[in-house]
Amino acid sequence: MLSRSVRALSGRALAASLRPVAIPVARQLSPAIAFTARRSYHEKVLDHYSRPRNVGTLDKSDASVGEGLVGAPACGDVMRLHIKVDPETQVISDVRFKTFGCGSAIASSSYLTELVRGMTLEEASKVKNTEIAKELCLPPVKLHCSMLAEDAIKSAINNYYKKNPNVKPTNLGGREQKLEAMAA
Repeated sequence: MLSRSVRALSGRALAASLRPVAIPVARQLSPAIAFTARRSYHEKVLDHYSRPRNVGTLDKSDASVGEGLVGAPACGDVMRLHIKVDPETQVISDVRFKTFGCGSAIASSSYLTELVRGMTLEEASKVKNTEIAKELCLPPVKLHCSMLAEDAIKSAINNYYKKNPNVKPTNLGGREQKLEAMAA
């Protein structure tokens, strides 16, 4: 009698160990799709897509928070990026994002949040989409995702400056020229 209960318990334990780990419905992929995704996306994109960093929002009514909202009409991707800036040092102390779009768009947003945290506003304003695309190994057809990330950080910085007019804006990537050179 005892041996039957031990076998039943061991059978249940074995069955429990063979159950699949619970994965959110949005992240469940059929084996065929998962194989295709692994073939078409670089491991870095898959990592940031399956485990995105810094997802969420910050209180946009806070004067130290800048918000950037950008979208790509061609593909329907939308990115919302919030940055929290230390008013004394102009350093980005916190950053959050919400992106609705493909895996490359989510990965670009996630990587961007890791990249700009700890940067000054001036440093963050110089982030280029090519840097994001290169790090994530994005194919040419997905470069618009990294461009959205670049636009989102610049939009968030601009929003921060609009909320804080006494803060001196930085150069957001334009070419700096002396006034004499422009007049000539």
